[in-house]
Amino acid sequence: MNMIKTLAGIALAGALAVPAVAQDPTFFRIGTGGAGGTYFPIGGTIANGISAPPGSRACDDGGQCGVPGLIAIAQSTTASVFNNAAVQNGELEAGLAAADVTRSMYLGEGKFEGKEHPKLRIVANLYPEDLHLVMPAGASINDLGDLAGKRVGIAQAGSGTQVAVLQMLEAWGVTRDNMEEAELNNSQSAERLADGQIDAYFYAAGWPVAAMVQLSSTKGMSLHSFSEADLAKINEIVPAYIPSKIPGGVYEGVDEDIMTPAVSAMLVVSSDLSEELVYGLTKALWNDNTRKLLDNGHAKGKQITAETALDGVAALGVPLHPGAEKFYKEAGLLK
Repeated sequence: MNMIKTLAGIALAGALAVPAVAQDPTFFRIGTGGAGGTYFPIGGTIANGISAPPGSRACDDGGQCGVPGLIAIAQSTTASVFNNAAVQNGELEAGLAAADVTRSMYLGEGKFEGKEHPKLRIVANLYPEDLHLVMPAGASINDLGDLAGKRVGIAQAGSGTQVAVLQMLEAWGVTRDNMEEAELNNSQSAERLADGQIDAYFYAAGWPVAAMVQLSSTKGMSLHSFSEADLAKINEIVPAYIPSKIPGGVYEGVDEDIMTPAVSAMLVVSSDLSEELVYGLTKALWNDNTRKLLDNGHAKGKQITAETALDGVAALGVPLHPGAEKFYKEAGLLK
C-alpha cells in the first residue's frame, strides 16, 4: 500500500539476524501516524516491547520479552481514521487512534453515520494528545473565529485531528467555504508555516512533537492558548476533548503554559485476533522490559502506564478485547 511506510524496528532486525528455526513467526502490523508526530515513535516502542522473534534470546538471558514468535512492525500511516478502517478490514492487526474517532467509527455515528466498524476492540488507553494550534512567532488570535479568511492546515484526511477540528471551527462560524484549508501532515504543515505559505495549523499529538521542536528552534512559532469558556464549548461539541495543558518550556520560545483541549490515544486491535494472542501482547505491553523502553523513548512514553490503561475506556462504548480484559482482571486492575 503506497501510503504506508514500514518501520521494521529492532524486533524485525533481530528476526533476520538469527538462523531459521522450527517456530513460525507471527507478523503483527501496528498503524501509527506521520514520522514527525507522536504515534510513529510510540508505535515503534510498543512494537519493540511486544516482539520476541523466533530464535531470539530468552527474556531472562537479556533477550526480548514480548510474545514468543511475534514480530511486530510499526507502520507510518495517516493516523486514526485510516488505522481504525484498516483494523476493521484486516489490513492491520492493530493501530493507534484517538478515542473520539474510535467511538464514532465503532458506533457509526457523526461523520461515520451508517458505517459501523464493529470489529474494533480496545487494548489500552495510552496518553493524552494535546491539540496544538500553531502560528508564526508573535502571531495570536482571540478565538477560532479569527481563522476565517486565513490559510489553515487542518491535518491529513484520514486523521482524527481533522475530524475534530472541522467540528470545532464550525462552532465559531469557520468552514471550508470561508477559509483556505490545507490537508497536510505535521511535517508538511511546519514546513509551510515556516515558508509563509499557511497562517496556522492544527495538530493533536503528545508533546513534544518533533516537527514543532525543530520549527520552534529555527523559525520560531507561537501556540494558541484557549480560554476556559472556549475549552468548555469544545468539550460540549466533542466530548472526548477535555481541558489540558502544554507546559511552558516544552517548545523553544513558548515560555507560558498553553491551555488546550486533549483527547486520549488508544491502542486498538481487531476482534478477529485470538484471546491468547491479545492476552500475551497486553501482558508484554506492561512488563518491566517494555516499561524501560517507554521510559527511555519519546517523552510521552512515561505517561503510558498500566494504572491509567483503563481510564475512560468503560465510558467510551468500545469493548475491551477479551484477551486484554483477561490480563487486567488477573492483574487486579479490573473487577
